[in-house]
Amino acid sequence: LLTISLCALSSEDVLSKDAGECAICLEELQQGDTIARLPCLCIYHKGQVFYEWFEVNRSCPEHPSD
Repeated sequence: LLTISLCALSSEDVLSKDAGECAICLEELQQGDTIARLPCLCIYHKGQVFYEWFEVNRSCPEHPSD
């Protein structure tokens, strides 16, 4: 089971190209957006919705059983 520590997600990362839909906030991931990159390499918008998700769910929404 892949569990995520919020401390491990503290580094800022900026998306270099459009990447589809964020599975947490459902907004489009666009070039220049600030993102969080998980150990499984999935990416999400970094913001309040992201932190709320990981307060409840300590795993990647796309790989919940990893």
